[in-house]
Amino acid sequence: MVRTGGEVLVDQLALHGAELAFCVPGESYLSVLDALYDAPIRLVTCRHEAAAANMAEAYGKLTGRPGICLVTRGPGATHASIGVHTAYHDSTPLILLIGQVGRDMLEREAFQEIDYRRMFNSMAKWVAQIETAERIPELLARAFSVATAGRPGPVVLALPEDMLVDEVDVADPGPYRPVHTHPGQEELEQLQDLLDQAERPLVIVGGGKWSAQAAEDIAAFCEANELPVTTAFRRQDYVDNRSRVFAGHVGVGIDPALATRVTEADLLLVVGPRLGEMTTGGYTLVEPPLPRQTLVHVHAGAEELGRVYQPALAIHAGSPEFAAAARKACGSETQSPARRAWVERARRDYLQTLEPVPSPGALNMSEVLAVLRERLPEDTIVCSGAGNFAVWPHRFWQFTRYRSQLAPTSGAMGYGVPAAIAAKIVEPGRTVA
Repeated sequence: MVRTGGEVLVDQLALHGAELAFCVPGESYLSVLDALYDAPIRLVTCRHEAAAANMAEAYGKLTGRPGICLVTRGPGATHASIGVHTAYHDSTPLILLIGQVGRDMLEREAFQEIDYRRMFNSMAKWVAQIETAERIPELLARAFSVATAGRPGPVVLALPEDMLVDEVDVADPGPYRPVHTHPGQEELEQLQDLLDQAERPLVIVGGGKWSAQAAEDIAAFCEANELPVTTAFRRQDYVDNRSRVFAGHVGVGIDPALATRVTEADLLLVVGPRLGEMTTGGYTLVEPPLPRQTLVHVHAGAEELGRVYQPALAIHAGSPEFAAAARKACGSETQSPARRAWVERARRDYLQTLEPVPSPGALNMSEVLAVLRERLPEDTIVCSGAGNFAVWPHRFWQFTRYRSQLAPTSGAMGYGVPAAIAAKIVEPGRTVA
């Protein structure tokens, strides 16, 4: 079947399960827009590329599937780069498709020309330019695979506009299949030994690749083993905050008592986070390269294990797969009174942080959040950008289910409103705040 490059590309998006895309239209990819007109993909047209990219990133967070964003060349791509940067730091699957100048004009500094391989090299998992329409199926399949494999992240593909109007006869591949990694039995046995020896263990969960089932599994695992569990920066919806073992968030505005608890822990089980600057208090709560705490690091990306910290036990596994396996394999029938007391103190300290605090002026935001906790539905999706204002929901909101928090770990401003719009599109029946 003879198709234009634009038609081939849109067919690949549909083949790989894309149901929603965000864009700012541009003349450099008109062939793609024409093909989308009859495609089973809902296209949301935005007024600014940063908003489109943020919406696609929020979609990726909410669904676990790659968010799709289409922008035009030059300024369109530079505006969208903020969403790519956020997706990279937040480990969110995203595919950015950029219209490019024609192939006969490349390397001449043509109108709005940019070398996207150089521009996005340090903020994307993979960047490529599709030079021939025959390779669109191959490279789109690779884009979906790369965006979701290991540590998820963004992929950027540049699309020369003359390539998109070429007519080709090329076959479609099968839909991509996400790759999952699982912990081994030997690793789980080593983990059980470390848990049995620990007096002051602490769990930190975060990173990409999470799920509602993982949230349930990790809470059950921690409750069975008397383990206080915390969440990394802006991952507070990874565990039901009402669980008796939930002990707060390790990020900006961390409770001093929790910060002390991190430093005093004799075992840190880290499931998913990279342990970056924001989660480690500027690499002070957990000191590189060899932490004073016994570190067990679980991560889906092999390249992250040992990158900054040398763990006592490194487990290359996806977080949901680890949580399910640990819930089943690890647990003791009895726990020491000291371990129970350790958990109970951590929980009491966390609950204390929810109490409103005195504040000068007529508006006390801690009291506002307390009222909102009582009146908004439990499944409300809370969206925020960056700035000091974001500390209030971090401190005083209770997240009870996954996924109910949309906030950039990259610290990007201007994220909250686009993320909220995307959330309402994806989850029209839920309250979005």
